[in-house]
Amino acid sequence: MNTKRACIYPKDIQRITGRSERYGRKLLNDIKNFFGKESYQFITIKEFAEYSGIEEETVKQYITD
Repeated sequence: MNTKRACIYPKDIQRITGRSERYGRKLLNDIKNFFGKESYQFITIKEFAEYSGIEEETVKQYITD
C-alpha cells in the first residue's frame, strides 16, 4: 500500500501494536519527548519507525487514509 500521509496517529499505533488507542496517545507523547518536539507538532512515520524499531515499510503497510 502506498500512502500519501506523512504523520502517524494513535489509531495507527493501535493497528500496528494491537494495544489500545489510549496507549497510542501515550506512546506519541513519549516519542515527542524523545525527539524534543512540542505538543502541537506531529510525529512522522520515519520517527515512529526509528523509535519503535519497526521498519518503515512495515509501518506504512498499516497506515490507512
